[in-house]
Amino acid sequence: MEMASITGTVKVIFYIILFYYLFKFLMRIFAPILMQKAVNKMQEKMQEQYRQQQEQQSSASQGSTSTPKPKKEVGEYIDYEEIK
Repeated sequence: MEMASITGTVKVIFYIILFYYLFKFLMRIFAPILMQKAVNKMQEKMQEQYRQQQEQQSSASQGSTSTPKPKKEVGEYIDYEEIK
């Protein structure tokens, strides 16, 4: 049965600490860039959706002027006169 050596344990702890600070340093550099890219991508999607909605509304308004919509039949109307 092998036992862990003290030098091996210290080495592992050293690598963990080194990785933690390296990761922290790299995130400090790259996180703003990644966030900016994500925001730009979302903004482009929103603009594209807005353009599509504008196109649909304009095509719907053009289509509605050429062909009138059928009138809805709403219930039955009863005319009555007031008796004095």
